[in-house]
Amino acid sequence: MKVTVCRESHFNAAHRIYNPKWDDKKNMDIFGLCSLPNYHGHNYDLLVKLTGEIDPETGYVFDLNELKEIVDTYIIKRYDHKNLNLDVADFQNLIPSAENIAVKIWHILRNAIDNQYAIHVILYETDRNFVEYSGD
Repeated sequence: MKVTVCRESHFNAAHRIYNPKWDDKKNMDIFGLCSLPNYHGHNYDLLVKLTGEIDPETGYVFDLNELKEIVDTYIIKRYDHKNLNLDVADFQNLIPSAENIAVKIWHILRNAIDNQYAIHVILYETDRNFVEYSGD
């Protein structure tokens, strides 16, 4: 029997959505105000879901305290209060869109969490805009 456990976290980060191969007009046409050169910020909400079998010895699928520590160590410390374009190597050559951030988070967590668990990431950029990623 597979069960999904969830952990919600939060981080704040700034970014600029633009393609350096394009001129300012094309960036503005495609990305609007998100392409302005002085960056803008978001209060991101992150929901990490792990799906797996219940351990009969603990009654847990995964220890949520351990999941909190993993997310804090590998995600929150990496992205919180950072300018994603300037401060985070993950986005030196990648547009830090919500989609790309979610994919990066998933890959970081995949490397930190045993493969016996399916990982699903939901990243809220605003209350109304969010993305989901479950792997390749």
